[in-house]
Amino acid sequence: MNRNCLTAALLLACATLARAEDNVLTLAGGIAGAARYSGADDYVIGPLVGIDYQMANGFYASTMRGIGYGQAVGPVHLSAALGYRGERAEKNRNGVGGASGSPALRGMGDVKGGTTAVLGASWSVVDGLELELHTELPLSHRENGRALGVGLTGTLFQQERDHVTMSLAAKLGDRDYMQTYYGVSAQQSARSGYRAYRPNAGLHEMELTMTWRHQFDKRWGMTATAGVVTLVRDAAASPISKKDRSATGALFATYSF
Repeated sequence: MNRNCLTAALLLACATLARAEDNVLTLAGGIAGAARYSGADDYVIGPLVGIDYQMANGFYASTMRGIGYGQAVGPVHLSAALGYRGERAEKNRNGVGGASGSPALRGMGDVKGGTTAVLGASWSVVDGLELELHTELPLSHRENGRALGVGLTGTLFQQERDHVTMSLAAKLGDRDYMQTYYGVSAQQSARSGYRAYRPNAGLHEMELTMTWRHQFDKRWGMTATAGVVTLVRDAAASPISKKDRSATGALFATYSF
């Protein structure tokens, strides 16, 4: 399963912990569904499991967010972390984190996972509206390229136990990133049968997501999320992009203590 789609829902839930006043350990478990890879025309549903430990001093360790530090400076929240970008296989490969490939990519070779530096910033524009920016810089397998994300999240409804938000995100990649995930080299073309293709750097994906969080009590919560991912520009025109629009969804419970 596309790792970004698989973890997005849990990241939304964990984001609020970045401003926790006490040390908080959150366990999460549920299911998530997404396209097998970015541009795939088939879906997979897999387990969603996560652990997030947020310290009051700003440090955190998380299976979703990586290991890092975040701190608020007025209405702006800044963070820096070591993360991991998942692999993409040229065949069905199932694991703890869900499926990581598709036979539709046979001959394309595996894209190796690697360590990344993730730098982020969010700005509370007004109450209930937040602008977010993050960049992902590979520390290993640098040939896979760098990525940038920009998002806007607004609160649609909020009561004591319920919180409904809508997020619009745009994702961009440099030339190496676009070639890794949407391009087809001459060698890959000869092995896979896809025509050779070299995309340009820039915007490649838009995502609209709605999230509902319900808090049963101080410790237990439930989150449901549904979204639509749309490939644009050179990513949508890639020979390996079978479908330029796909759905994502997740349902999971959280327990914090």
